[in-house]
Amino acid sequence: MTQRPLPGPYAEQIDPFLFLNHHGPQHYPPGNRGLPFGPHPHRGFDTVTFIIDGSLMHKDSAGHESVIGAGGVQWMTAGSGIVHAEVSPPAFREQGGQLEILQLWINLPGRLKMTAPAYTGLQRGDIPTLQLDGGKVDLHLIAGAWDGSAGPLPSLTGVFMSTVEMRAGGQLHVPDLRARNVFLYVVRGAVEVNGDRAEAFHLAELSEEGVALTITAETDALLIFGHATPLNEPVVSHGPFVMNTKEEIQVAIADFEAGRFQRLR
Repeated sequence: MTQRPLPGPYAEQIDPFLFLNHHGPQHYPPGNRGLPFGPHPHRGFDTVTFIIDGSLMHKDSAGHESVIGAGGVQWMTAGSGIVHAEVSPPAFREQGGQLEILQLWINLPGRLKMTAPAYTGLQRGDIPTLQLDGGKVDLHLIAGAWDGSAGPLPSLTGVFMSTVEMRAGGQLHVPDLRARNVFLYVVRGAVEVNGDRAEAFHLAELSEEGVALTITAETDALLIFGHATPLNEPVVSHGPFVMNTKEEIQVAIADFEAGRFQRLR
């Protein structure tokens, strides 16, 4: 089962958040083939992969390789061009189990689209957990700052990114989001967002930029919560490439076809 909430019926993008793919939850039997996301290229943006259940193996043409388990995150800057594969590791294919993975694409501004590719894989234990609202809310801080704490992933564009586990009745309040666009996706459960209900598999639509945000859990819930300064730049995408102009897309395709991207070894 795969959902694609963004782009969706209400938003083509939430600048700079471009794309969200939600795979699962799904049970794989022993002897399965796992995820099929073999070698493919990217240029011009960041990918953030959230492993909710199961495990994921990453390998790329810049020499990075890791296996990340449940609760972990992979953050890759495609930049000037990278080829990577995201597949199920041998142990998962042999043993099977639950699998749920989300991938978010975050745009880079034109000045950074040709930056050097980079990758960081974090296990659950590498991500600081902040207990809020008397222990009813756990905010797992991936990137950005919260009340004096900093996430381990330094975003090139100052993106704040977290996953949030909420117990029923728990509340998360963010008082000031001036000049920021909010990305809020409900993975599990149901919450109220500034008084409006949002259920699992739904992207919350906020009516105004910069308003205070109050999230109240109706049930136990899991959210992806991020915010960022909008880039306000043209977006031209073609498959795995996201640039500012059609001409830059044509260059990206030509560069890949000519072998100017590093090869996955």
